[in-house]
Amino acid sequence: MKLRIENLCFSYAGGGGVQDLSLQVETGEFVGLIGPNGSGKSTALKNLYRALTPDSGRVELDGEDLLRLSPRAAAQRMAVVCQENQLPFDFTVEEIVAMGRSPHKRLLDVDTPEDRRIVRAALEAVNLASLARRSFLHLSGGEKQRVLLARAIAQQCDFLVLDEPTNHLDIGYQLQIFDWIRRLKVSVLAAVHDLNLAALYCDRLYVLQAGRLVASGTPGQVLTPELIRSVYGVESRVELDPRTGRPAIRFLPEGMAI
Repeated sequence: MKLRIENLCFSYAGGGGVQDLSLQVETGEFVGLIGPNGSGKSTALKNLYRALTPDSGRVELDGEDLLRLSPRAAAQRMAVVCQENQLPFDFTVEEIVAMGRSPHKRLLDVDTPEDRRIVRAALEAVNLASLARRSFLHLSGGEKQRVLLARAIAQQCDFLVLDEPTNHLDIGYQLQIFDWIRRLKVSVLAAVHDLNLAALYCDRLYVLQAGRLVASGTPGQVLTPELIRSVYGVESRVELDPRTGRPAIRFLPEGMAI
């Protein structure tokens, strides 16, 4: 499934937002949005999954105007995984994952054997089948994120939006979750905080600074010491990892020569 964003603009009342953002994600690509805090990554994605409404611009998913689709129709095509959700009520892991089936059901429809099969398969995909009856609120942060990923898997969409879903997790969980996402073989647009994770998993990157697109390309093209200095204000050494063929970034203390 392909995504195309053209000249997307959104401004907050107090300032900030995104201006004239254009990007695309081809079928099966894992594309990353990177940039410092406040650069507009999450704002751009919130406009995409309609937590915010753009001031102007166009968003197409496989040629359809995504912003004109009904919420149900949009959720049948695109799933979203954000940072850990805060739930006002307790649910079991299985109940949370079953919520991913909602876009495919009418009001008052009950779960079918096929729904239950899909939920079980989603839990097995993230190695959480043994926790199906556990309370979601009593899970660790990493386990909660895996549940939310399983919910997105159960939604059975071909496009996945990730709004910095791993930036508060330890590195083991971050790698696990990105590995599982890669194995889904769907189109992905992700806001990624960690540049080394972006280099390792993304096919292409778009760089935002102060709400505007300042660079795009493969990780090797984008993640240079010059761009990192310009956008993040830090010195770095970037080398090609011989095992992955991807850039590996080492950040340097202020004033240290490269």
